[in-house]
Amino acid sequence: MNPHADQTRRQVKWLAYAGLTPFVGMAILLWLVDADLHPFLALAMAGYGAAIVSFLGGIHWGIGFKNVLRMHNAPLFNFGWGVVPSLLAWIAVTMPAYAGLPLLALILGICYAVDRKTYIEAGLQEWLPMRLNLTLVAALSCLMGAAAT
Repeated sequence: MNPHADQTRRQVKWLAYAGLTPFVGMAILLWLVDADLHPFLALAMAGYGAAIVSFLGGIHWGIGFKNVLRMHNAPLFNFGWGVVPSLLAWIAVTMPAYAGLPLLALILGICYAVDRKTYIEAGLQEWLPMRLNLTLVAALSCLMGAAAT
């Protein structure tokens, strides 16, 4: 194996897991701080969740462009699906935290379900165990945050 590729994989995994810090941190804070701060923290958590969900959709644009480069008739699914998470997250951010954060947890789960199929088709299946771990922690954090509000 290529040692540079191994190093890059380790760095990507480190960055991905570090990205859970805001989810876990805000979920814990929502249980610890005064109720007066809940609206701010819940909105911050929903905003971060929406950014992550949008990122997950954007990955599909990258997969779609990769497919376009490899074959002339790439399916439009990746481009179409790529915008759906952002639109759903936008709705979640406009909702009260007790409803919006669980919706974000659901969207994270749906994104993972779609990725189970599309990552394999794109040859990215080695990342699915990490994606599952990230999804579980992020979704549970959203649910814990919602329960605290």
